[in-house]
Amino acid sequence: MSILINKDSKIIVQGITGTEGSFHAGQCLDYAGNVVGGVTPGKGGQTALDGRVPVFNTCREARAKVGANVSLIFVPPAFAADAIMEAADAGIELAVCITEGIPVDDMVKVYEYLENKTTRLVGPNCPGLLTPGEAKVGIMPGFIAKPGRIGVISKSGTLTYEAVHQLCAEGMGQSTCVGIGGDPIIGTKMIDLLQLFQEDPDTDAIVMIGEIGGSMEIEAAEYVKAHITKPVVGFIAGQTAPEGRRMGHAGAIVSGADESAAAKMAVMRSCGINVVDSPSEIGKTMKAALAKVAA
Repeated sequence: MSILINKDSKIIVQGITGTEGSFHAGQCLDYAGNVVGGVTPGKGGQTALDGRVPVFNTCREARAKVGANVSLIFVPPAFAADAIMEAADAGIELAVCITEGIPVDDMVKVYEYLENKTTRLVGPNCPGLLTPGEAKVGIMPGFIAKPGRIGVISKSGTLTYEAVHQLCAEGMGQSTCVGIGGDPIIGTKMIDLLQLFQEDPDTDAIVMIGEIGGSMEIEAAEYVKAHITKPVVGFIAGQTAPEGRRMGHAGAIVSGADESAAAKMAVMRSCGINVVDSPSEIGKTMKAALAKVAA
C-alpha cells in the first residue's frame, strides 16, 4: 500500500549529528524503526540517537555496511547539493532533501548530475514522505495519518497535513503522502508521482495540491486527462496572491497569466480533475468522487 517507501526501506540520515537531523531522525526511527544509520563526515564510528544507530563518514560506507537505500538529508544549504550528489554517487535509490534555501545555481548542477544516475530526488525544501504505519522519511507528523488507499501529492507542507486531516475525517486513509517542495528546481515532479500512483494497485484515488507560479500543475493536469483513470481531487494555493510578488516558496511567484491560481484551476477542471476552492473541501470531495466511481 505504498510508493517509494515502505516497511522494508533502510533509511540513513545525512547530517544526523546536527540539531535538526538528530531530532527528526529520532522521530522517523520512533515512528517505524527503519532508520539504520547516519552520515556525518569525520564522525564515522560514533553512534547517534542514544546509541541506537551507527554513524558513517560517507553514504557509500553506509550503503555497504547497512544496505541503505533511502537517504534523508538535513544538511545546511551551502553543503546540501554536495550531500545530494554524494547520495547519488553511492547508488542510494531515493534521496529526500528537507533543506531550505539551497542556491538555484547549486540545484542546476544537481539536476544535471542526476540525469546520469539512478537516484530519485524528492525535494529540496520539502516535508518528505510518509507511508502511514510503514515508514516516515522527513518531517511530516506521522500521527495525523492512517493507512489507506488515497495518494497525496503536494507542493505545500502544511497543506499536505491539512489534506491528510480532511481525508481521515471522512474515514479515508493514505497509501503514501509526498511533499515535493516548492523551489524552482526540484527532483520528483507531480507527473512522476501521478504515474506511480496510477500504477500502484493499492491506491484508489489521488489528491494533488499545487500553488501559484510555474507550469507544473498545468502539465500535471494534462497528464491526468491523458493517462490517469483514478479520481483526482485538486487544490491550488495562492488564490489571493498579488501578481509579481513571491509568496512563501521560492517558486511561488506569478510571472504570467497562466501561472495564476485561477488559470491553473480552470485547466485542471477542463482536464477532469475535481477542483476545490478550499482545503476544507478535500475530504468531502474525494468521498463523493469515489462514490461516483463505485456507482
